[in-house]
Amino acid sequence: MVRRILGLNAGRIAVGVLSVIILLAALGPVLAPHDPLETSPQTLAGPSWSHWLGTDYLGRDVFSRLLDGSRTSVLGALQVVLIALVVGVIPGILSVYLGRLFEWCTLRITDTLVALPFLVYAVAVTALLGNGIPQAMFVVGVLVSPLFYRVSRAATLAVARSQYVEAALIAGASVGLVVRRHVWGKVLPPITVALAYTIGTGFVVVSSLTFLGIGVQPPAPTWGGLLASALGYLAYQPWAPIAPAVMIMATVWGSNLLADAIRDVSGEAGRALLNSRRARAHRAGTVDNPEPLSVGGAAR
Repeated sequence: MVRRILGLNAGRIAVGVLSVIILLAALGPVLAPHDPLETSPQTLAGPSWSHWLGTDYLGRDVFSRLLDGSRTSVLGALQVVLIALVVGVIPGILSVYLGRLFEWCTLRITDTLVALPFLVYAVAVTALLGNGIPQAMFVVGVLVSPLFYRVSRAATLAVARSQYVEAALIAGASVGLVVRRHVWGKVLPPITVALAYTIGTGFVVVSSLTFLGIGVQPPAPTWGGLLASALGYLAYQPWAPIAPAVMIMATVWGSNLLADAIRDVSGEAGRALLNSRRARAHRAGTVDNPEPLSVGGAAR
């Protein structure tokens, strides 16, 4: 699947954008030219060779804070994805095999979670459990999990009606063996698409919470926090919100683009796309290298 994704222009662009974001999260604190928490008398300074994006209202280097804050944003989004994946996929697959009672309970819980506004509940939980990204992201991951539950359940229902799955169950295979050997490979592509979309959702939620000052205590830098502080000084630095806003937009756009690429190459649509590309390549090769025509039935 990776080769198919990289075979699409959208897939290559998405992988490139997200690779840059991941590198910034891993190496951002090391690449930062200044201490992101160090203040200086040069407050609200414009871009220069020493401060590429200028300084904020306390004289801190904005570029260094942008690099250092990338780790918090990326880790928060990944935490949302992992929690939603575990909470949603496992019950979604097992609801097909563990009887009507388990199915009814999980469906009612899913319907309840869908009705709850996850951003409001994330704010409420941080107020109860303390101001921190892990607490807020745990709640958001649980509230986003119905997406994975429904996707995995729908894909499992389609596979469960297959003759080879029914034959395996009749032969005495356990549910765990059937899921591992026959079901998981079929439900993985739609789950991967949902996973990529949820990464973008996680970034939006993390940025929204940190924009409101929830989850990370100042002066720790975050993309949402940088955007919020920049909006307070638009009269002095009208360009200041551009950098954090572009980083957030690029990350969400790259995640959605990756999800579209995975959707295009997976399943029947992906096989049809691959076959059409092979056919076009074959026709192009035939045109570029035509067979020599024999005259008189033999070469002379």
